[in-house]
Amino acid sequence: MALITAETRKFYFQISSRKLRILREVTLSLTLLYTMKYLAIALIPFLVSCSEKKEGIHPTHGILTESVYASVIVQPQDLYNVYPSAAGILDSLLVEEGDRINQGQTIALIVSQSPKIASENARLNMELAESKYQGSATLLGTIEQEISLAKAQLSLDSINFVRQQNLWNQNIGSQSTFENRKLKYEQSQNKLDVLNQRYDQTQVELKNAYRRSKNALEQANTNLMDYTIQSRMDGMVFEILKEEGEFISSQSVLAKLGKAESFVLEMQVDEVDIAQIAVSQTCIISLDAYPDQTFDARITKIYPFKNERTQTFKVEAMMDNPPEVLYAGLAGEANIVLEVKKDVLSIPIEYLMESDMVKTSDGETDVKTGVRNMERVEIISGLDSSSTIYKP
Repeated sequence: MALITAETRKFYFQISSRKLRILREVTLSLTLLYTMKYLAIALIPFLVSCSEKKEGIHPTHGILTESVYASVIVQPQDLYNVYPSAAGILDSLLVEEGDRINQGQTIALIVSQSPKIASENARLNMELAESKYQGSATLLGTIEQEISLAKAQLSLDSINFVRQQNLWNQNIGSQSTFENRKLKYEQSQNKLDVLNQRYDQTQVELKNAYRRSKNALEQANTNLMDYTIQSRMDGMVFEILKEEGEFISSQSVLAKLGKAESFVLEMQVDEVDIAQIAVSQTCIISLDAYPDQTFDARITKIYPFKNERTQTFKVEAMMDNPPEVLYAGLAGEANIVLEVKKDVLSIPIEYLMESDMVKTSDGETDVKTGVRNMERVEIISGLDSSSTIYKP
């Protein structure tokens, strides 16, 4: 085994010392690096909090409007759903969405042969009844001829009876001849009375039959009109919900019609605010389609029934200064003005904490509030215009 010389030991020692020095330097560097990292993390909240400069504000005097918020949908005035009166296949649509229409104008037709056949049969029955009642060869004409003959026969029998009666009063002729003349006269008189009664009765029956046939024809035509869908107003077709060839029933909405140039605002007011709403109150309207404008409106109608699904009441309003272009379905927001107060001390509502408290340099302070809106709240007591408050 070879012996390690002194020079060899010295060489290895130098190498080991160099490695140890390098290892110590690397260890120290890593230690410093991790120390600085955790120190930086620990100092971030402190540095951020120090960098944030709390700025306070002062309550200000001015006009404060108390209002109730509501969502808004623009709807055509007198908008209504068109329901067919009878079921069937939609044969043809005679209008398109956006078309102007007149009252009574036909907008759609439904296919059905049965009403047409019923209407034709009713027409034929009416013509027959009319012919029997008013025609030249009517049953009444036949009776009139019989009455005319009966009158002539009565006149003859009356003359014969009176003549025989005069002879009998002079004791001329036989009693049997007198009685035969009298009987024949009475029979002629009875026959004429019966014919007159028959004429009157037949006239009433034919007249009633004619009237019933006219009513039946009108009913058949009305049923036929059920298959012709017409507009009940002057306006516009806003939406068509069915297509030609589709089956529709009396529960199917065919179209939506309304006034062409007159719109109403449908607002949904929360049930907690509805008691403060009244007809003629002013509304400030903003529409998404006109983001840089506001419009004045007045409440015209409050619907008394609550929507259980949304827990809101429907309220309608009319614009005082509507824009030139409006479309059904435009959405927006409304502030229904309840009260306007002048020279009111107020603060931004985001500075008000729960339980009517504000944050001041002295800590949390109780205040008494008054009217408020979506942006500001009135301060009745607890602050003045020189007070400084901070956003919580």
